[in-house]
Amino acid sequence: MAFSVDRLRTAFQYVLPQHALSRVVGKLAASTTPWIKDTFISRFAERYQVDMSEALEPDLSRYACFNDFFTRALKPGARSLCTEADSILCPADGAISQLGPITADRVFQAKGHDYSLGDLLADEQAAKAFVGGQFATVYLSPRDYHRVHMPLSGRLTRSVYVPGDLFSVNTLTAQTVPNLFARNERLVAHFDTEAGPMVVILVGAMIVASIETVWGGVEAIGSRIRTTDFTADQAITLNSGDELGRFRLGSTAIVLFGPDVMAWEASFVSGSPTRMGQRLGHLHDKK
Repeated sequence: MAFSVDRLRTAFQYVLPQHALSRVVGKLAASTTPWIKDTFISRFAERYQVDMSEALEPDLSRYACFNDFFTRALKPGARSLCTEADSILCPADGAISQLGPITADRVFQAKGHDYSLGDLLADEQAAKAFVGGQFATVYLSPRDYHRVHMPLSGRLTRSVYVPGDLFSVNTLTAQTVPNLFARNERLVAHFDTEAGPMVVILVGAMIVASIETVWGGVEAIGSRIRTTDFTADQAITLNSGDELGRFRLGSTAIVLFGPDVMAWEASFVSGSPTRMGQRLGHLHDKK
């Protein structure tokens, strides 16, 4: 019975005009009209109990639009980056949706649901490097800090925009919508690191106005896969803890590593809260 009720609660998302709704909300979020942006920001902050004491700009009225508020920067020192040499950092504030081994080429989504690496990356060839590796999925709730940071230092080798649906990515939807993260719109960033290939994926969701990266700016919504390759001499290198991108209205970040190069900290399980910069995992000793 509970399963049927949960299915009913998410069924409406299949018939909603997901992209049209997101565009409308996106226009409101970008509005600089004082009564629109002030009302939107204040009600959102109150509804989700957003902690503004750690924001670089704590005054809600000083933000030019809702997008600026939602992607707000933090005060210096608001997050501490773990400095242990073998550390893999948590990329975002939020909570662990799932993490663990990639079984063959399948990534665990929720009880009764998994999805393929090839579908997630929209590239069967690239997926081979992560078969038998490790993944972590971090869900960013509306109240969280919405910038995504590097788990490990690396050089950007490829950026792929993948069009798709815009289902919600909350726990209930993850439990009921098959292939959720491999069917939603997403930005797939490939990096070369000391642990070999690493991928960080920014997954869009219902009313996410856009995804933005530090190298490409706002990723325009489209109907085709767009791939950008970066050569070594372009030198787009980001250090551990550097900002990678941000969501204009929140979503999910997924991190992938290949086999036998790292492990997640045992204290993290599904539902564990996360803070950007804390030690989420560690590299294996190369000796």
